[in-house]
Amino acid sequence: MHDMATEQAFGARGPHRGGDKARSAPPSATEAIPLTWGTLGLETMASLLVVSMDRLSSRCYAARCQWPRLHPLNDRAVTAVPHHPLIMLESTRQLATAVELGRPAAGRATLEAVSVNLGLRLRARPLERGSATDVAVRVSVSDLVTDAGSLVAHRVTAEYLHAGEPFGSCTIRLVRSADTAAPRDEPAEPGLLHPSAAAVGAAAESDVMLARASRGHLVIAPRDPGHPVLLAGRPEHLPLAAVLEAGRQAVLLSSGMTASAVVGLEVDVRTRVPLRGARIETKAEAGGSRFLVTVAGRLAATGTVMLWGP
Repeated sequence: MHDMATEQAFGARGPHRGGDKARSAPPSATEAIPLTWGTLGLETMASLLVVSMDRLSSRCYAARCQWPRLHPLNDRAVTAVPHHPLIMLESTRQLATAVELGRPAAGRATLEAVSVNLGLRLRARPLERGSATDVAVRVSVSDLVTDAGSLVAHRVTAEYLHAGEPFGSCTIRLVRSADTAAPRDEPAEPGLLHPSAAAVGAAAESDVMLARASRGHLVIAPRDPGHPVLLAGRPEHLPLAAVLEAGRQAVLLSSGMTASAVVGLEVDVRTRVPLRGARIETKAEAGGSRFLVTVAGRLAATGTVMLWGP
């Protein structure tokens, strides 16, 4: 089952045959996109995951990423460390920003990620025993929508390879948001209790995104309101990655499964989710669980966490 989670995303091309390097294009067709932590809108140099990115055609790119073993979301194990799946999502988001930078300045608009579909092949997933993992990426862009020459929506798909073997894929959809108002936090509930990091598959207590209210329901309540990854830059609402992580944690808490059982993640954010107080519910299904995020009784986001099982 864990190999099936990404089979559709990888298609029928099979594993890459040229080692870790993405397939090259003729020199005349390759155009490098300059990348710095500043141009990608990151707060620190340490947040930069994309090392290089080359344009192969109008909608295809070859990139390289480097994932540090001591990334804030990773376990601090003394042996082999599997990378947190949200590192793949953040890499894809940075790649999408680089794609947007490749457009003329007059045609750029601030886009917001509103949906993601992420899959893992556990048997091919790299384990890091040193300082960092070098990853090759094949990037494609589709479903471009423009308005008066400005890009207002597109979809970016990134296929990740290590040692020539595909181990994961991530597709995100980005749109120009018409909703600029920050959502209000839900009224604070008394007696909130945060679960332990181990119970929700988090590496540290500061990564916990949930709390249980006195009446027993779960709400989104980040333990660290300035989390360097999930809430970087002190946003006015929960970014896509934070909503997805809250859903992942809620499913692991309700199912009793561990983080290593996750083989796929999906989320679709319909309206902006406040930083605290949104309710989150889970429902077990074949192959995993769905989660629902509601704000003031209205559906704000839906998602799925796919779990490996016999």
